[in-house]
Amino acid sequence: MSHTGNHRLRAARIAAGYPSQQALADALGVGVRQVRRWESDAPPWPQGDVQQALPRLLGSNLTELGFTPPGSAPQPRPTPRLTTPPTTAAVPTQATRHRQPASAAEDYLAVVRAHRRLYWSVAPTILHPAAVAHAALGHALLTETAGRTRALVAAGLGESHLLAGRIEFFDLHEADRAAATWLRALQAAGEADDALLGAAVLAHTAFVPGWAGDREAAMERMVAARTYARRGPASAQLLAWLDAVEAECETRCGHVRTALNLIRHGEDLLARGGEHETPEWMDWFSAGRLAAFKGNTQLRAGHLPQARDTLLAALDALETGEEKQRSVLLGDLAATEAARGRPEAACQYAVRALDQLELTWYAVGMDRVREVRRALTPHQQEECVRDLDDRLYGWSTTVSALSR
Repeated sequence: MSHTGNHRLRAARIAAGYPSQQALADALGVGVRQVRRWESDAPPWPQGDVQQALPRLLGSNLTELGFTPPGSAPQPRPTPRLTTPPTTAAVPTQATRHRQPASAAEDYLAVVRAHRRLYWSVAPTILHPAAVAHAALGHALLTETAGRTRALVAAGLGESHLLAGRIEFFDLHEADRAAATWLRALQAAGEADDALLGAAVLAHTAFVPGWAGDREAAMERMVAARTYARRGPASAQLLAWLDAVEAECETRCGHVRTALNLIRHGEDLLARGGEHETPEWMDWFSAGRLAAFKGNTQLRAGHLPQARDTLLAALDALETGEEKQRSVLLGDLAATEAARGRPEAACQYAVRALDQLELTWYAVGMDRVREVRRALTPHQQEECVRDLDDRLYGWSTTVSALSR
């Protein structure tokens, strides 16, 4: 009879994301020689705190990990026999102790990354069901993984819920649904013990009361987001984005001076930079996006010449793949011209925004155009406004807006 050592422990270790004995030893705070003894043909029963730590890391109890309790004789393994299966045998179900390999985490995260990139080009009603289904897969994988593998799956699950919530809030205008989805994202970030992901989720939840004008609730969530960011440590870009989120909430609650101060602070952070890297999943913010926040706030503050200059600079700085942001900037430029009493220029920017929306739909961009049209009500008899109405309520635009 050949001896292969404690293959159960070894398999559980690898599946949990600890590819070497040293990696597991480091996680447990023991010497690597101890792990070698556990993976030998006669593994000693773990002692002390390790009795609880080892099952917690690997997701199985000690006997399932190949250990024999003290005082018990090891049971001989039955010799397998080949038999003819009964004709009424059912398809076997997956065992409750089934463990996914460590590679499952990277496979799951690969799809999360793909969904994140597709957000900028795929219609939200098409991408959203895929993101929700992938999140459901993540929940299932959590029950079949342990240790580092489980932490990676949990982080990917948090990202999936974060993306689904962004689509629900910014593209589908379903704020209550987004709030519930972001709560699940926060729970997943907690399972992964990822403070920066938690900060990002909490800041997103501030949009819900912030856009509704509930300043107290929005600021409470921003305090929580900044608290999580301090545990990170957070990059300058993440901290500047938190300033931008708080600024938008302050703007929508009528505190534009406070918002402009926050934006200036965010600009200073980006100018100084920092030693910490920005998480890969944070692909929705840049210096150009901060400029867009600033231009919208200047517009709402009535600083029209400054708003126009800021928005034009932000528009010129847009890179490939930022088509959704383009429609928002064009809409804000249209609103700036409308506020300056220049309806023809306002309509030109609004039509350009509609051209972009036909290529890449974004509900926030369409909201901007509709706000402009309301601002142009005093000029609705002018030809340029009537031409805008023809575009705004054309067959393709109307059907597109209602179907998404």
